[in-house]
Amino acid sequence: MRAMLLVNPKATTTNSRTRDVLIRALGAAVDLTVEETGYRGHAATLAATARAKGYDVVAVLGGDGTINETVNGLLNPVNGRPSRPAAPAPAAAGQVPAPTAAAGRPSLIVIPGGSANVFARGLGLPNDPVEATGAVLEALREGRHRTVGLGQALWNGESRYFTFCAGMGYDAEVIRAVEGLRGAGRKATPSRYVNTALRHYLLTDKRHPAMTLTGPGIPKAEGVFMAIVSNTSPWTYLGPRPVRPTPWASFETGLDLLGLQRLGPLALLPVIRQILTEGDALPSGRHLVQLHDEQEFTLTASRPVAFELDGDYLGERESVTFRSTPDALQVLV
Repeated sequence: MRAMLLVNPKATTTNSRTRDVLIRALGAAVDLTVEETGYRGHAATLAATARAKGYDVVAVLGGDGTINETVNGLLNPVNGRPSRPAAPAPAAAGQVPAPTAAAGRPSLIVIPGGSANVFARGLGLPNDPVEATGAVLEALREGRHRTVGLGQALWNGESRYFTFCAGMGYDAEVIRAVEGLRGAGRKATPSRYVNTALRHYLLTDKRHPAMTLTGPGIPKAEGVFMAIVSNTSPWTYLGPRPVRPTPWASFETGLDLLGLQRLGPLALLPVIRQILTEGDALPSGRHLVQLHDEQEFTLTASRPVAFELDGDYLGERESVTFRSTPDALQVLV
C-alpha cells in the first residue's frame, strides 16, 4: 500500500522527536512518502498530487486547518460535487487490506497535531498523536474504514469543503482575532480563544444584525447576528470540554445550524451554559434559529461579515450557500 504522509512542522502539539516516532511506525506498515507543508494551501497541493499519482492513502499529521486543506485537495471536485466512494476490495491472505479509493481518490488517515483536533476527535480517535497512531495502525491491519459526509460552502463562483463546521458573524470574528495573535507568535490555546472572545464581545455590534437565512423548504429568518453550521458534534472543544451548539449533527446526516438573533448578555449567557453542559439537548430560546439535517441553505448579509471554515478564517462575505455532500470521504479509523 502506497501512502503519503503530510506533516505540518508547525503543528501545535507535536515536536520533531514525536514526528520521527510516528513516521517510523507508519513506515513499518506501508510504503511511505513523507512531505512537509511549507505554506498556506500547500497541503491541498500535495494531496492533489498524491491523488494524481495513484496513492492508496494520504495521512495527515497536523491540526484541523491542515486536514481541511488535505480534504479539499483529495476531493478535487468535478462540477462542484464528488462522486460516491466504492466499497473496499478484500485483501489477499496475510496482507494489509488496501482501501479502495472513492472514485479514484485515496483514503484519509488523520493523526491529531493541533490545539483542538475537532475532526479527529469526531471520528473517535484519541487526542494524543501517539495513541492515535496506534489506533490508525490497528485500522490498517484490520482494513477498517468509515465513510463520512462533508459540508460544502459556495460563494462568488468558489467552493470549499469543510469537515466539521463553518461560521459567519461573531465566531468568525473571534477566529480572525486569534489568527492575528498567532501571526504575532502566540499559540492558539483554549484560554486564548476564551479571552479573545470576551474582549471581542465588548467591541462587536450587538444592535444591527446583518444576516438572513433562506433555503428550499426553510422558513426565512432575518436579523441573524451569528450563525454556526455544523457537520458533526461537538463543534469544538475548550480543552477536554465539548461545545455542542448543534448536538444532533452527524457525519451521516445533512447540515445543522444554530443562529443567534440577539447578542445581549441576557440572551447569550443561557445559550453558552446550555451548549457547554446539556449534552444532547438542543439549546432553547425564542431568539434562536435552528436547523437539523438540511441539504442546502444560504446566508446572505446586508454588509460583509466574517466567514470561517473548520476554524480557518477566510475573509468577509455577503452571501454563502452551504450544502451537504453525503458519503464524500473514506477514512481509516
